[in-house]
Formats: sequence, C-alpha cells, structure tokens
Amino acid sequence: MGRAAVASGKIQKQEDQSLSRKGAANAPQQISQYHCFITEETKILRENLLVWYDQNKRELPWRTLACSESDLDRRAYGVWVSEIMLQQTQVATVIDYYNSWMKTWPTLQDLARASLEEVNEKWSGLGYYSRGRRLYEGAQKVISELKGQMPRSAELLQKLLPGVGKYTAGAVASICFGQVTGVVDGNVIRVLCRLRCIGADSSTPAVMDRLWDLANTIVDPDRPGDFNQAMMELGATVCTPKKPLCTKCPLQSQCWAFKKVAKELTSATDKLVQRRSKHKAETIRDIEECDLVSGSCALCLPTSETWDSTLGVANFPRKSAKKPSRVEQTVTCVWERPGEQEEAQYMIVRRPSTGLLAGMWEFPSMLLEKELAAKDGASTVCQRLQDLTGQTVQLKELQYTGEVVHVFSHIHQTYLVYFLSRSQAESICVKEEGAERPEIRWVTKKQFLDSAVPTAMKKILKLCESKTFRKSDIKMSRKRKSDSAAVQSPVGKLKAEPGKQRTIQSFFKSVPSK
Repeated sequence: MGRAAVASGKIQKQEDQSLSRKGAANAPQQISQYHCFITEETKILRENLLVWYDQNKRELPWRTLACSESDLDRRAYGVWVSEIMLQQTQVATVIDYYNSWMKTWPTLQDLARASLEEVNEKWSGLGYYSRGRRLYEGAQKVISELKGQMPRSAELLQKLLPGVGKYTAGAVASICFGQVTGVVDGNVIRVLCRLRCIGADSSTPAVMDRLWDLANTIVDPDRPGDFNQAMMELGATVCTPKKPLCTKCPLQSQCWAFKKVAKELTSATDKLVQRRSKHKAETIRDIEECDLVSGSCALCLPTSETWDSTLGVANFPRKSAKKPSRVEQTVTCVWERPGEQEEAQYMIVRRPSTGLLAGMWEFPSMLLEKELAAKDGASTVCQRLQDLTGQTVQLKELQYTGEVVHVFSHIHQTYLVYFLSRSQAESICVKEEGAERPEIRWVTKKQFLDSAVPTAMKKILKLCESKTFRKSDIKMSRKRKSDSAAVQSPVGKLKAEPGKQRTIQSFFKSVPSK
C-alpha cells in the first residue's frame, strides 16, 4: 500500500472518530419512567382530583355558562371568550370584563356585527389588546366562512381561528365538546413539574412536548373538560408559585416534589444528630429517585442547579432566565382646549392599524430615537403637533409635567409628558392633498375614558390633572394669605401692611374713639 493510501486511511479514521464523538455529544437525552405516570397512579389521580374539584371549584361565570348552555356554539363562544381574556390576566380582573362583554355581545353573531372600535373600547384596560382584535376577527370568520358553527375539535379550532393556540383549542374542545385532550398552561406546568419532579427548563420545546404527553395521558376520558379545569384550579388555588398549600393538596401522595422535600428534611435531621434510625432508613428507601445517571435525564433538575431547601416544592418548575425588557422613551403631549360650555377637550390620535396597541387612541406621542436625549423632547413634541395639525406650536407654550412609567410585556416604556393649553378652540387645518395624517378627534374627559385608550394614557391624564390641581391649590393658598392680611373693623376696612399680620392689640388701637 502506498504512502498516499495510508495517509488517506488515517485521515478517514480520524474523521470517523470525530463524527462519532459529535454524535455522542448531540445524542438526545433519555427520559426515566420516574417522570411518568403508571396506570394505577393515573386512576387514583383522576379520582382524587375530580372529587376535590367538585367540592372546591370556584363559581365563575364562564363555568356557569358551560354547564347551563345547551347550544354548543354559544357554549363554545362563551368559553372561548373567557380563555382569551384569561391569557396573562388574573381571574379576579377578568370577571367584570367577561360579564360586560357577554352582556354586550351574547352570541358570535352579535360580536361579528360590532366594529373594531367598539371592541377596543370594551377591551380597554384589560391589556394585551391584540387578543380582543383576534377574537373579533375570529367571530367574523366563523359567521362568514363557517356558517356560524364553531369548529368541533382542538385541531380545527387551532387551524381555523386566529389567535387560538394549542392550549385554548384544547380547553374549548374538552370543556364544550367533550374531546379527550389535555391542556397545558402555566398552572398545569407547575402541577405536572411538581408531581413528577421535572426540573428541566419547561420553556424548551422538548420539555414542553413531554408535558403535553403527560397531560394527554392523565386526562379523564369520561370528564375531560372538568379534569382540565381541575388541573388549572389546583395550580391557581393550591399548588401556587409561592407558598403552596401542600397539606390541602388532593395529589400529595403522588407528588414526587413533596416526597423529595420530606427526604431532604430527613437527611438534614440525620446529619444534625449524626445518627440514622431504622425507621428513617426505611422511609427514605420508599422514596423513588430517577434511575438514570446524573445529568443524563432530559427532565431532571440540571446538575448545575442547586437545591434550595428554603423553597421546598417551589424548586419546581425551574424558572428560565427572563429576557430583559426593551427600554424606550416616548414624548407625549396632553393638548387641552375649551369646548362647549367651557368644558375641557383633549386631542387624541388613532394609532396605526398594526403593531403595538393597534387601532387604539392616544395623546399625540412620538418615540424618542436613541440618539435623541430627553432634553430634545419639547422640540420633538412641537414638530409632532405641527405634523398632525398644521399649526405652529412654540416651545414656550409647552409645560413639562413629569414622567409616567408603564411596563408592557416586553417593553419598559417611560413617557415624558408635556401639557399644552390654548384658550381658544382653534380648528385643525385640513390635511393637504396626498398627505397622510392619523385620524384625530377632540374629546371630553368622559369621552376619553370611554374610548379605546391604553392604560398608560389614563395614567398620563391623571398626572396632568394632579399637577393642575396642585397649581390651583397654590393659587388658593396665596389668595387666602392675601385675604388674611386685610382685617374688617367694626367701623370700616383697615388694611394691614403687605406681608404683615396685625396683632389683636393694634387692631383695637386702630378703632377711633367716639
């Protein structure tokens, strides 16, 4: 064999070994049965959870509707509305919004006939405004394309309705149509991770897929809707993120996290007293552990993570690193003018139809570019107002009012607020031919609050009002001081020297004798 052939063979062998090492490194991690449910466990889990749910479930309007409404489409619509509203929002906040919404649009047909403006107004203050818009668009699609009939399965709900993801589809399908499918939301993730000691990052696709497999495995085939609601109810009221009520949990006997806490406490006690009783040893042996080599299980707490004994079961699920919010600064101007009967009016502008807060109303605002400092805010406001109205606004007319901070889901927004008041109700110049200007309108305070305005804008108006009242209080205080300087005598008005208060003796001395 020639040297070239030998060299070629060595190179090929090195490449094969390199590929083998890479393959081993990239091989998928294994999953132990420790993180799964066996048949006997599943049966007990279903029974215990549903008994607890029947006795402890909260009375909520969408649950009442799901139980009492015989029309499947109206039932599915009501549950759909509740699930969309409950995304990223607490139950206590949603109840009033839900009742108001269903009173205004009790059916899909009613919602489809509404306008987006009306929908935004009804959603105002609930946050994540794109949810309301997608709900509205979904209702229109059901009426116009699906003959008014809601899709009857989770797969079709997710495929056909805008804004409906895997969780919402599974919830509606199981609660309304009895489809045997599990659901996974934040509450269910927490319950499953504690039940099976799943410490891997639940936000990763691999772990999330496994959680869906577990949810679909344990869902009760006879009462899928109630079972899914029971899992969510347990996570919301008992298996809470902080200070979970383990002593009240119907699934305590099947919770690996609870048993792990007991084991850790036992081990700590044994180390403290430097002895181990026979009873304790037997107790520990009864507690299962993941049977895979440390670090090789895809669902275990990573070896780099330390167990925090102060957290107990709250060590699960593992919290993923939160992405920092984007920091932005926006200049905003509250432009006030007198309206009918001298009632104050404010200019509001409609936002673009796409993007953040799409189609909603706000005070004239402009995002400050990174290269612009806060000191350039007033000039930016003047230019913005001129672009919107065609009117020239001088810097000296603007009053800096203060800052309002509002945190969106991914943006930390600081509004630099300016106030502009003009004594005359000047008309807005008509936009030139071909010019593109946002829609503008003047509203009273009541009209403003009834409009589809973001919560941040309400904060801004409140700030301006508080500053205005403060100035009024100062003026009144000065007036009272001025009035107190003048004293009314029994025979006429006697003025005191400016800035000085007369004593009672000087007052009587000033009274002329008869």
